[in-house]
Amino acid sequence: MANFMIRFFICNVFISGIIGILLIVKRIFKNSLSSRMQYNLWFLLLGLLAVPFIPFRFIGLPQIFSWLGSLRSSPSSSAGTNIAGTAEAVTTGNTNWMNDLTLSINSETPPIAGYILLGIWIVGILAMIILVIKSSLRLHTLKKSALPLQNQEVHRLYHRCLKEMGIHRNIPIYSTAFLKSPIIVGLLKPCIYLPIHLISDYDETDMRYMLLHELQHYKHHDAIANYLMNLAGVVYWFNPLVWYALKEMRNDREVACDTSVLKMLEEDAYEDYGNTLINFAEKVSLTPFPFTAGLGGNMKQMKRRIINIASYEKPTFMKRLKGMTAFMLTAVLLLGLAPILSTYAAEVSHYQWKTSSENISYVDFSSYFGEYEGSFVLYDLENDSWSIHDMDHATLRVAPDSTYKIYDALFGLEEGVITPEDSFIAWNGESYPFEAWNANQTLQSAMASSVNWYFQSVDEQLGTTSVYDYIKEIGYGNKNMSGDFSTYWMESSLEISPVEQVELLTKLQNNSFGFAPENINAVKDAICLSSSDGGTFYGKTGTGRVDGQDVNGWFIGYIETADNTYFFATNIGADSDATGGKATEITMSILSDMNIWK
Repeated sequence: MANFMIRFFICNVFISGIIGILLIVKRIFKNSLSSRMQYNLWFLLLGLLAVPFIPFRFIGLPQIFSWLGSLRSSPSSSAGTNIAGTAEAVTTGNTNWMNDLTLSINSETPPIAGYILLGIWIVGILAMIILVIKSSLRLHTLKKSALPLQNQEVHRLYHRCLKEMGIHRNIPIYSTAFLKSPIIVGLLKPCIYLPIHLISDYDETDMRYMLLHELQHYKHHDAIANYLMNLAGVVYWFNPLVWYALKEMRNDREVACDTSVLKMLEEDAYEDYGNTLINFAEKVSLTPFPFTAGLGGNMKQMKRRIINIASYEKPTFMKRLKGMTAFMLTAVLLLGLAPILSTYAAEVSHYQWKTSSENISYVDFSSYFGEYEGSFVLYDLENDSWSIHDMDHATLRVAPDSTYKIYDALFGLEEGVITPEDSFIAWNGESYPFEAWNANQTLQSAMASSVNWYFQSVDEQLGTTSVYDYIKEIGYGNKNMSGDFSTYWMESSLEISPVEQVELLTKLQNNSFGFAPENINAVKDAICLSSSDGGTFYGKTGTGRVDGQDVNGWFIGYIETADNTYFFATNIGADSDATGGKATEITMSILSDMNIWK
């Protein structure tokens, strides 16, 4: 929860920006958008305010466009790719490659700032709830003191207004001495309350306009909007721009109701309706009750409404069409910004892959994965085509764990920390839980037994700056080394997606990095798992263990055959038992059924 609060407050920076965008858009399209459309735009904001609390990732416009662009490739449930001369594998030396040895790390403790922000936020919410309860109790007192309307003239006028509005529900109407302006209250059992001074100064025309205005609130379900606005005000009590937006939404609601009333009137009655607001401007006031909608408002709001009435013209077809177009464009813009407000999306990271230029087949390998979440990515070099199971997970960045050692070794070779001829590093005598780790190592043995201390030693000799420069140079995942230098690749800050793993493997295989060929070959030799008449199999497993539970399993690599090369990456995740070994089993089953490797 503490981590959520930090992400939530960061999201509020974006929310403030979105409010600014919405205000600018409303100003640009002021003459195109009707009053009702301007009011309805605020509901999009209310929806966006809920996004940080929704526990799943939203799809943004770039992903939608990419998905639409990739529909030209037909989905398939399997891929039957045949290669010549498939055969049983013959092991070449890495006999421990299925034994993905790993150490457990502790889950990160949320920073103290998160707990402080959480405490402040909760205290603020409690204070806001107290204020809402206090206002609700005043409203309850008003309702108890109110009496059913006795004035028969007003009663008859009210029923004519109900009929004129096409409302068949009998909405009770009351009179009270504790109000200055009419209000409508209630979601399930709405009631209208009229101030006694308005009844005593009864004018049929003025009273009709007031009743029509209140009934417009009922007809457009403004009671629901009241609850949503108050909820947003409580949750975002600390954000002044949200409060300003809610105030503007209330103003637009009254203007929209005025416009709805004007639509019912003849043109020569517009002035009378405006005069009603002017005549009662000093008598009505902003209601102090949180769940009501009424005629009142402050003088600035009244001025705005009167100007709207004075300039009102019934919209033409073209104006309505322009308004609808402007509304839809604004809606698409705002909803397209939803992913940046997702605290879930802030917690996870996705690779923004440009799929529109790729030849992708979406395959369903769910039966291979069982209860695991994850993905399988295969790239066919000869046909320049991709086969992907679960695109969302294929672009999801997670810790690389031991698969990162492929590139860590390459960095060490490039800097001369180790060489293809001499990759020996002596064991320092520290006891590890795996027998294979408690010995001197070479690159070949360290890669085969996934010896953490060997690659940590390489990193220490390289230094943080050098490692980071290489990570940036090859474009490794999110390029984030902010975690502890000894474990930044072990369920920490550095993350990479299965698609990026495959892309990097293609660069490794053809040395697009421009590194020394002998160093590339040394790494290839270290990850060579087996060979057969059909080709050579290269790969590396990885397992992420947190608090003693295996939560992240990897198997990545490529297969060189006589006439093709296939690159693959499999990643699985679960609360436990998600290991590199399990990812390997899944991969081998898929590759076998695809007739790529037997």
